[in-house]
Parts: sequence; structure tokens; C-alpha cells
Amino acid sequence: MESLFDSAAREATPEPLAVRMRPRTLDEVIGQRHLLGPGTPLRRLVESEAPMSLFLWGPPGTGKTTLAYVVSNVTKRRFVEISAVSAGVKDVRAAIDAARTELGMTGRQTVLFVDEVHRFNKAQQDALLPAVENRWVTFIGATTENPFFSVISPLLSRSLLLTLESLADDDIGDVVDRALADPRGLGGGAVLHSDARAQLVRLAGGDARRSLTYLEAAALLSGDITVEVVERAADKAAVRYDRQGDQHYDVVSAFIKSMRGSDADAALHYLARMVEAGEDPRFIARRIVIFASEDVGMADPACLQVAVAAAQAVEFIGLPEGRINLAQAVIHCALAPKSNAVVKAIGAASDDVRRGAIGQVPGHLRDAHYAGAKKLGHGSGYKYPHDFDHGLVKQEYAPEELRDRRYYEPTTHGAEAPVAERWAKIRAFLRGA
Repeated sequence: MESLFDSAAREATPEPLAVRMRPRTLDEVIGQRHLLGPGTPLRRLVESEAPMSLFLWGPPGTGKTTLAYVVSNVTKRRFVEISAVSAGVKDVRAAIDAARTELGMTGRQTVLFVDEVHRFNKAQQDALLPAVENRWVTFIGATTENPFFSVISPLLSRSLLLTLESLADDDIGDVVDRALADPRGLGGGAVLHSDARAQLVRLAGGDARRSLTYLEAAALLSGDITVEVVERAADKAAVRYDRQGDQHYDVVSAFIKSMRGSDADAALHYLARMVEAGEDPRFIARRIVIFASEDVGMADPACLQVAVAAAQAVEFIGLPEGRINLAQAVIHCALAPKSNAVVKAIGAASDDVRRGAIGQVPGHLRDAHYAGAKKLGHGSGYKYPHDFDHGLVKQEYAPEELRDRRYYEPTTHGAEAPVAERWAKIRAFLRGA
């Protein structure tokens, strides 16, 4: 089958496939169901003639520009787009002045769409305030960064904030299928094999625009789109990884075991395989956070801080940049001294509780703040450790039945060595050894 590049229909060099397939109504929008239902702010904006200002916050390719375009198209308002990457205060004011003129002369409203609005500095954002406050325009700002950190408070407080989510695999599949069949897209002029479709979905990583870009590039190479064609078009080899199958569990297992074995190179390899296959970065971050306590623990207490920071960073900036934060955490975890003393300690304590070894809380440790507690002897005889040298005082803390039980048995690895020494002295002091 000839490629679409050879087709006469391509000679006119139309707009990119992602632009041609842009939805024209809210009902054509795929995904973001939480924003598109009856009575939602977007529906009210479309159904109402009153101007409204809102921010669309979400990862790339989730439909921020599309939603702004749909609002403009359905409501018959002028659509003016400004990129915060290249525009300045002069451009913002010119767009607002033109909108005011149009509104005054014809009564027609304007949708002022500012893409990547987080790149505007304070002065540029301040220039938007009069238009937002006086409702000279329907302002829609798109951002991939947390607007609470990147947008000035006066502008944010006057606008509605809507959060967009990465598209699910089924949504991306629907986007691809529609583009294949729709006359605005490929119009049935290409055949997409099922495994090639699955590869397109994986490579998209929740980004609808990316899936259409790869599909269009593949269709230019051949009208018979196989996995190999997709690989050539996207310049990425297919990652043999099924997020719902054995490969998922095998790769995750190898990832954890490589960090546990202190092989940073191997751990980074498996991290890259998961990221390139479109694994949810939040899932990867959760596994690293668990590992930091389960396999490193007190041998390097900072490891948990690094892991949590990486998880927060991924939530904050997303992919692809978030993979750098994950990589830093993986390297730290892999090269940290190892200890499983924490997980063994809580495991042993939980085992005792499950088998009924609970016992009574010693009377001097019980809550003595409520009325009548003293009459029951609660808190009587409690010794406040801060009143004693070194903040230590010998008294019973565990239930009598568990007085001699040992849960935390530290190793001598890394930072846990001095902890082990200190804990041995404290335990001997408290238990009278």
C-alpha cells in the first residue's frame, strides 16, 4: 500500500493531524470526563453568555488548547491565542485593546487564550488583571506547572482553576481510531495493525497530541502501519513491556532487586524501561519511597527524604523532566548502605499484636487529662524524661507481658552503626541490664 506521502491528498500540505482532529464541540472531547459533565463549570461557560476567567492545569497533550478552542468555537467568540514564551506586556495590552474595541463596536466577546501562562513574569500577569476584573475578555490560561506557585494571587483568585488529567490508554486509543477513520484525519487511507496501535498508545504516555504526531509520521512512511513503521516514525524501539502482564511485574521486581543489590546502573536501566514504556511515574515514585524505608532505613535516614522529595517533584512537574528526579532518587537508594531492620522491627511487632500479645498499658503511661482519670490512678508515678539527665529515666514502657520482647535490631551498616550503639546502651539502661 502506498504511503499517504505519495497521495495527491497530501500535496496541499494541510495542517498537522493533531490540529485537524481538534474537537469542535465538548461532546467530541475525549477524556477529562470530570470536567465535561452536566453542570460543570466548562458546560456553564459554554451555555452562558457571561465572560469567565479560568486556568487549565495539566500535563502536555491533555487538551488545554483544545478546550479553549472549543469554548470559542461553540460560543462564536473571537479566539485570540498568545504564547507566553514569546509575548510581552505590549502584546497582552494590544490583544486586550482589540478585544475591548470588538466588544464595544459589535458586542462580540473574545476568548483570550494564553498558553504556558506560568512563563509570564509578574508585570506580564499584572497586565491581564484589568481585562479579567472588568470581564473585557474570557480569559483562559494554560499551564503545566502548579499555578499556586507560578501565577500571581490576584489573577488566580479571580479565576476558576480546572485540573486536567493524563489521558488513559483507552482514551488515547479512541483518539487514534478517530483520526484513522475521520475524513479530517486519515479518512481510512491507512491500516494500523493492532500491535502497532498498542505501541502508539504506549509511546503517547497519556499525550493525545504525541499519539497523533507519531501516527501522522507513520502514515507518511507507509499506508500499512506496523510496529516497525511506528518505530521508524517515532525513532523509538518498541519496549517489550505490558503494564498489565508478567513483564510489568518482572521489570518492577528487577528494579527493586537491583537497588537492593546496590547496582545503580542496572536500576537505572529498569527505571528507563518503565518510563519509556509509559509506566505511571507516580507508581515508580511510590516503589522508591517504600524501598527507602524497607531496604535502607536507618542506615541512611536521608534516603527517605530524597525519595519523598522525588515523588513530590514528579507530582509537581510530571514527565519527561520528572524522570531526572526519579533517577537521582534511584541512584541514592542504590548506593546507600542497606538495612532491613526497620521492616523487620514493625513486622515482628505486628506479629505479636496479631497473635494477641497485647497486654495492658502501664498505669503511669495512661492518659490523665480527662476528669476522673486521677481517681483511677492514671498517670500516677509517671516520670517526665526531660527532668532527668540525658533525657532518660528508668521506668516501664511496654506492657508487662512484652517487657522482654525485642523488635528493633539495628545493623552496623552506614549511619545505623552509631544508632545501634546508642540503642544498645538505652535498652540496657531501661531494662536494668
